[in-house]
Amino acid sequence: MNMFSGSLLVFFIVSILLFGSAAYMMGRAVAGQWQSIHLLIGYSALLTIFERFILFALFQQDLLSILGYLFDLALIYGFALLGYRLMQVHKMVTQYPWLYEKVTPLNWREKQSV
Repeated sequence: MNMFSGSLLVFFIVSILLFGSAAYMMGRAVAGQWQSIHLLIGYSALLTIFERFILFALFQQDLLSILGYLFDLALIYGFALLGYRLMQVHKMVTQYPWLYEKVTPLNWREKQSV
């Protein structure tokens, strides 16, 4: 079977909603503990293995598809990075409000002295 032979609904529910939200929460948890962003690579790889198994067991997709694994890994890692960065910005501006201010949801800067 081809990686793209499954329905779009299965991809949206399993890959985006279920595992994307799990990856997002994983990124927030890693940032919430002030841990290194490099941990997300290993955690994302493990979560992707589990996702590929779920897709194989429930929806008859290829378990050992390298292209499918890499695509899912990139998707999961992207959600994890988003969660990590949003939590990192939140922690910096709430724990050090005298030093930093939020510029965008993904960025902060040093406060300008008056």
